[in-house]
Amino acid sequence: MSAPVLLQVVKGEPSAEELAALAVVVAALSQARTARRRPAAVGGWASRTGVLRRPSQPGPGGWRAAGGPA
Repeated sequence: MSAPVLLQVVKGEPSAEELAALAVVVAALSQARTARRRPAAVGGWASRTGVLRRPSQPGPGGWRAAGGPA
């Protein structure tokens, strides 16, 4: 039983160096797809909680408190 064809040139006559470069690129892309990456941790500097509005505060001055940082 023969091995399946993984890469086939259908047009042109590439040199051995060009085929080697293409094989490296295809191998690198297939490795990048199967690699599992952990999500990057978000530090305090990247937290967007400071731009979120706070809920309205009932009572005197509540409309000022809801407008932004005091």
